[in-house]
Amino acid sequence: MSTVTKRYFNRELSWLEFNKRVLEEAMDESTPLLERVKYLAIFHSNLDEFFMIRVSGLQEQVEAGLTDQSPDGLTAREQLSIIREQVLEQKLIADRALQTEILPRLSQAGIHIYEYKNLNKRQKLELKEYFLSTIFPVLTPLAVDPGHPFPHISNLSLNLAVVIRDPEGVERFARVKIPQVLPRLVPVSMTTSTNETAIQRSRKHGFVWMEQVVAAHLDQLFRGMKVLKSYAFHVIRDADLEIREDEAGDLLQTIEQSLARRRFGAVTQLTVTAEMPEHIQDLLAQNLEIEKEYVFPATAALGSSDLMSLVDIDLPKLKFPIFRPRVPNALKAGTDFFTAIRAHDIVLHHPYDSFTPVVEFVQAATKDPDVLAIKQTIYRVGKHSPILEALAEAGDEGKQVSVMLELKARFDEENNIESARALEKAGVHVVFGDIELKTHCKILLIVRREPDGIRRYVHLSTGNYNARTSRMYTDLCLFTCDPEIGEDASALFNVLTGYSVNNGYRKLFVSPGGIRKGLADRIEREIEHAKSGAGGYICFKMNSLTDFDSADLLYKASQAGVKIDLIIRSSCCLVPGVPGLSDNIRVVSIVGRFLEHHRIYYFQNGGDGNEEIFLGSADIMQRNLDRRVETLFPITDRHLKRTMINHVLLPHLKDNVKARDLGADGTYHRVPVKDDERPFSVQDWFLMNHATDERH
Repeated sequence: MSTVTKRYFNRELSWLEFNKRVLEEAMDESTPLLERVKYLAIFHSNLDEFFMIRVSGLQEQVEAGLTDQSPDGLTAREQLSIIREQVLEQKLIADRALQTEILPRLSQAGIHIYEYKNLNKRQKLELKEYFLSTIFPVLTPLAVDPGHPFPHISNLSLNLAVVIRDPEGVERFARVKIPQVLPRLVPVSMTTSTNETAIQRSRKHGFVWMEQVVAAHLDQLFRGMKVLKSYAFHVIRDADLEIREDEAGDLLQTIEQSLARRRFGAVTQLTVTAEMPEHIQDLLAQNLEIEKEYVFPATAALGSSDLMSLVDIDLPKLKFPIFRPRVPNALKAGTDFFTAIRAHDIVLHHPYDSFTPVVEFVQAATKDPDVLAIKQTIYRVGKHSPILEALAEAGDEGKQVSVMLELKARFDEENNIESARALEKAGVHVVFGDIELKTHCKILLIVRREPDGIRRYVHLSTGNYNARTSRMYTDLCLFTCDPEIGEDASALFNVLTGYSVNNGYRKLFVSPGGIRKGLADRIEREIEHAKSGAGGYICFKMNSLTDFDSADLLYKASQAGVKIDLIIRSSCCLVPGVPGLSDNIRVVSIVGRFLEHHRIYYFQNGGDGNEEIFLGSADIMQRNLDRRVETLFPITDRHLKRTMINHVLLPHLKDNVKARDLGADGTYHRVPVKDDERPFSVQDWFLMNHATDERH
């Protein structure tokens, strides 16, 4: 990042700084080895998505001839130039870490990723048999010549560019796609000594990259030809779905068509092996219609996100210790959920608190004869979801079940289409939402008949109704039967499923519009507190802060003397610590074992019990505030508010192990451990205090 202080950081470059922090976790020697592999795979997967979504948008601006500057002062072309420079540097660091640190240590631990050329005769024979029986039938070599046009190269595909010589001595070019339906890392038997025990042999794992196996047997594909050389290359295409209202009469059908087109979007990145000759790079770039500045050489295996498969190896000592999430006493198995929630509001903190009560709450509603209706929003729910199964069962039993299912959840569209059809078959009313507004809020409403009348039970969350990711993402959720929140929830579902317009929610902030105004009003109130001498304090925790109007308002608060702590995992456009602008603002990022995902908005409001805390699904980004259906919900219970302040926010601000402070120059630095302090990791602290460690 530039050392010149600006009013805003660039969003894309700030995101690259975040992904750099992920890479640093892969290089941290204190992290278990297979977890380092996971971070490295996530780093590469993040970059792939970055090029599919963010870089593709910048490239479209350049192609359209736009020269407008973003608020941070950079044109699209300037951003692309800096992105290339930083991505090349980060990939070089990642490749070097893989080759010189991680692979040697994996080998020492009994996990070997071999170069095909270094295998012994027995291993090569074994792989030849595998190639002929399993890989060969799947491969389709495609010639490129005047009679055979350059083939389509699909998104995220790994390929071999093959140079061959025909019997007449003419050099020709062909492309072979590495099949994605087979494991990228091909198991290979280990050479074992006769003295090794069965346990010792079981702890050894050998692999070789699929493309090397294919490259070694290209003569089987091009018989009668001489294979001169082959080079791997990897293609990323624009994968952002655009749904235009005038062509989306049937949203489900439009999404399906858009998914099919995703494979054919414009190429945004071509990654090639470093040894690929310039003329072949030129041939690929020309036929893929991509400028050479979007060609990236690599010094290690391409498509390194596939390293994630190694994490499934059963070697617990090379991973983080397994833990058992806590189940609060109020929601223990056998508890009557409705009685417990009537007694008081309940907050769960995932993954330290188990997600099981959320699933059991839906299941209990399904079986309860007094439950009349269940309404829920679904964004990312995952495959084989117990919540979807419960909703389908409720539909089968004749309950009034309505699901607002967001088909446009990026990269989950296909799974959500399948879920929609399964729910509809069970008699569930499935609504796909507004074409222009993505529904991102997480809310569950249960309407129950009770002796004193109809009562609404509501579950609201900062994260998705996804049992799998609940063990990897940090999120907060609230169970409540607050009548005003219940009325707001009903009003919101009427907006989502019908034509209702509601601008008068009692306790929820609802976007578009409501969250922006709700937060802005409270920031202004903190400014007034500071000006009156009563002090002012704000603490926000979120994934990203990229809305410039909100950044300006926080600058205004800082200038008025309001102390501001921002815990922002990913992109941040606000510049902290600038004299006269943001002296009172600190920005900290935490990248650790779990993905920091909850959004918390705290206002001191003069203290003495007047503090306000809102949780929800929205980051401070223009899309969340203006172009999505989002909710923030209040924590009103006095005890729960103190818990949020003292046992959630303050521990995050104390982290000096995984936390990094953002400087005014745009770089992040690890928080130093002071002489009078001990190392403190907030995620480890939560594990020790909320979950049961299953270390053996």
